[in-house]
Amino acid sequence: MSSVLLLAPLLAETDPAPHRVSRPTGSAGAQRTEGLCSHFRWMAEHVPAFQVPGSHVHILTSPDQFYQAMKARIKTAQRRVVMASLYLGTGQLEQELVDCMEEALQRSQDNSQSPDLKVSILLDYTRGSRGKINSRTMLLPLLQRFTSQMRVSLYHTPDLRGLLRLLVPQRFNETIGVQHIKVYLFDDSIIISGANLSDSYFTNRQDRYVLLENCREVADFFCDLVEAVGDVSLQLQPDDSVTMLEGMVHPYKGNRQDFSAVARKRIMEVVNSAHIRQRLLNQSEDSEDEGMSEAEEDTWVFPLVQMKPLGIRVDEQVTQRLLTDAGSESTVFLTSGYFNLTRAYMRLVLKAGASYRILTASPEVNGFFGAKGVAGAIPAAYTHIARQFYKQVCQGGQQERVHLHEYHRPQWTFHAKGLWYYLQGQDRPCLTLIGSPNFGYRSVHRDLEAQIAIVTENEELQSQLQEEQEMLYRRSTEVSTSTFERPDRHVKLWVKLVTPLIKNFF
Repeated sequence: MSSVLLLAPLLAETDPAPHRVSRPTGSAGAQRTEGLCSHFRWMAEHVPAFQVPGSHVHILTSPDQFYQAMKARIKTAQRRVVMASLYLGTGQLEQELVDCMEEALQRSQDNSQSPDLKVSILLDYTRGSRGKINSRTMLLPLLQRFTSQMRVSLYHTPDLRGLLRLLVPQRFNETIGVQHIKVYLFDDSIIISGANLSDSYFTNRQDRYVLLENCREVADFFCDLVEAVGDVSLQLQPDDSVTMLEGMVHPYKGNRQDFSAVARKRIMEVVNSAHIRQRLLNQSEDSEDEGMSEAEEDTWVFPLVQMKPLGIRVDEQVTQRLLTDAGSESTVFLTSGYFNLTRAYMRLVLKAGASYRILTASPEVNGFFGAKGVAGAIPAAYTHIARQFYKQVCQGGQQERVHLHEYHRPQWTFHAKGLWYYLQGQDRPCLTLIGSPNFGYRSVHRDLEAQIAIVTENEELQSQLQEEQEMLYRRSTEVSTSTFERPDRHVKLWVKLVTPLIKNFF
């Protein structure tokens, strides 16, 4: 009860009104793919815009593909391996991943052709330190053996401090805020995903994953972003102690405002410098008519960062703009493993003109299904949240425009997140959001998040995105009023009472 009382000030936060930015010059209901990049180029006013060949972008569809792609690229990395995740698991599959890093580092010492390989790992402090055997103990042998080539950074939220830090149990301290970015980078190739480095994410936990091959500018940006977050994080030492870099404010011992100011400045230096550089580069290429042919430069990548505890809310602003501008003839497929839209996003969905098909986890594929204690009530709480949302849809007479689906798959869990955007008259999506955010309260207000918006005119890439979307939705059933009347969907009164707490912290 003491912990709940301590959390009360955080529960008082409210969603701001949707951020207003200038509207695009084009119509959100454009019927042709011609000029798609121009249609969405308003994003370039707010974030860096990277042009890449669509043929370099590959949608991975299974946990095993994700795992094997990482292992193969770690083994062949020459210059850098940069990995950001919530945590690294402690099982055999995770150990094999660590072994791949060890093999690559050893090869770099033995081979004069790649003596400069650096490995940088960014994890969350609270999740990565849980238990006697944890992410830190998995990485210590590498850090001890390859000290000059290895960096392990552990981000600690500035909101977990003082009495709150002492009283919240270890199992729940990550609910206050975590490092949630999922970026896996190997030289000039990068995987953006919502998946963590844990065995279930390599076997039977469905997520989304996009591989950008030989996209150096995108890789450089995310390398710099991860390093910037790493700079304001605790640094793991070979003796398992942690220290801060000289001149950096401690996240929970130092002043809260000072830490956030320093962290925001360091991270926004990366975003702003890349933004300026890309605008100058794109202007130069436009004026000189140089670079790739029009057929090759058919895809744009926009990195979106959300770090509300540090005062950074770029992803929130761009997502709200996308939802606001979705035209009446457009269709948005939106998915989240945890259906918990912020009030701002929910208002936009319910009042928008576009058709929505929202996919979420059925109770049995929720990652908390069968958990012990309070955590075991989380799937029922999400059922309650979904029922409330569906009730609003029905009360507004919007059942023909807004559809809710549940993912089913025996022996699997569901963790996919993002959206696919279909313009009027098109049978393939031209835009997708993919990365770590869940569109929920935590993603917007508590955690460090990053995703990318991919806008493409490349027909093969559009087909890959369509196939990915259809693959996920094929394993779903559409929700109706009768869904919530089934006996297995009964939600106990106490779960309903604690649902506001769960919405804000899980």
